[in-house]
Amino acid sequence: MPKMTGGQALMRSLHLEGIRVIFGLPGVQMYHAMDALYDHPDIRFITTRHEQATTYMADGFSRAGGGIGTALMVPGPGLLNASAGISTAYSASSPVLVVCGQIERDLIGSNRGMLHEINDQIDVLKPITKAARRIIDPTEIPSAVRDSFKDLTSGRPRPVEIEIPPETLAQSADIDLLEPEVEQRLSPDPAALAEAAQLLAEANRPLIWVGGGAISSEAGEEVVNLAEYIQSPVIMTAEGKGTISDRHPLSLGSLRLRNDPIAKEDPNFDVILAVGTRLAFPGWLGGQKVIQIDIDPEEAGRNYDNTHTVVGDAKVSLQQLLDRIQDLKNPAENVYGLVEALRKRRAETAIRVEPQESFLSAIRSAIPDDGILISGMTQMGYYARGFYPVYQPKTFMTSSYSGNLGYAFPFALGAKVAQPDKVVVALSGDGGFLFNSQELATAVQHNINAIVVVFNDSAYGNVMRDQVNRFDSRTIGVDLHNPDFMKLAEAYGARGLKANGHEELESVLKTAIEGDCPTLVEVPVGMMPTPFEN
Repeated sequence: MPKMTGGQALMRSLHLEGIRVIFGLPGVQMYHAMDALYDHPDIRFITTRHEQATTYMADGFSRAGGGIGTALMVPGPGLLNASAGISTAYSASSPVLVVCGQIERDLIGSNRGMLHEINDQIDVLKPITKAARRIIDPTEIPSAVRDSFKDLTSGRPRPVEIEIPPETLAQSADIDLLEPEVEQRLSPDPAALAEAAQLLAEANRPLIWVGGGAISSEAGEEVVNLAEYIQSPVIMTAEGKGTISDRHPLSLGSLRLRNDPIAKEDPNFDVILAVGTRLAFPGWLGGQKVIQIDIDPEEAGRNYDNTHTVVGDAKVSLQQLLDRIQDLKNPAENVYGLVEALRKRRAETAIRVEPQESFLSAIRSAIPDDGILISGMTQMGYYARGFYPVYQPKTFMTSSYSGNLGYAFPFALGAKVAQPDKVVVALSGDGGFLFNSQELATAVQHNINAIVVVFNDSAYGNVMRDQVNRFDSRTIGVDLHNPDFMKLAEAYGARGLKANGHEELESVLKTAIEGDCPTLVEVPVGMMPTPFEN
């Protein structure tokens, strides 16, 4: 057995699993891990300016297609700072590996008050991780890393944490490294699949309803092939946007924000095929039979009773489902005309609001089809969930139900690291941007050329509008004193551009894209109308 420290075993194991980027903020309990990283120059270590950004960036990296996003930080306050990003990754079913320190191993649980001590920090993480492991013996590091990657690459993708005390990282031992194992996609139960195929083959008006699980399993091609064979329109959740191009004649676009009547109105869809979505709003359906394909057995039928469940990977399940349907029926007749009429009716009945509509149109015009848009927790971001056209998978991302203010900019940096040749734009408000504006320094230092568009109303605008409209203009706690954003960008060494109005925004955003450097685009705005009319 080769002799090595625990830190060396950790970094060599991560390298074997294919990790080539780590977003982190080093500290005292992680010294021996960082020293071991020095021997792996092909692993890029991106130092953030706050632990919160480590996990946001790792999440962005993962969801943009960079592989397993990896974040590193000290225990206690470092991990708690990072927990917002872990929670976001958990809600969005994103595979993020969290590598965290611990206090001295003999004092864990003593509650003595050691530096960075939380008694007990694994319990803090249980609600927002798929698995959490504490490694005490350095010889256990390779197996713990391999087990963590099994969790990350099989079943429902969600964050996994490993934590290691400093003595374990420093200790030398005879340690055998382990080769990675390739996890197979989960195939569905044949009987459940056969029943689903029969239900769909007999349906007169099927509707495919796709969520983020279709994106994470890379099932876009399978969704399109099935939809075209059975001639089913496709509606997408915000997390599922891009599964099918909004230009495809079977695409109905994305669900509206509050209450979308798509399943309750003419043409009276009789069977709903739900792919990779938990159907969190069952009231949007009208009593139809639902076939739910989901990798997570706990989601099967959780929110809707009239459900036939197929537990399996979306990509594999859809291909096998199409194979069975092809044995049962011929391709359905073209319904493009019906879908076009329905698209037109949806467009006519949708409540479009200004200036959000014009700003969003300008943004879409400026960004290439394969450009990535990060929809922040801002009024523009909310509106984009329902009305921003998307043409390719993994080009539109949200914080899902976690709804974290401040995630958009660091998340965009992680996405840009994963896809350096693609345009990456984050939509943010002034309040949310200042949660993590310090990561402009990270962007400049590491040449991460993402763009953040900051809509500046000098307020927590969504809350301010609600206080004005619902509480007789009794506003409190919402007014903000902001820096000069152009000077702020300059101070960090980034580029600052200002756009007054939607026409300037399109041209300014194109200029930012051509500049290919870390850029802040400020858009001064007033109080906006609610984006939640639909």
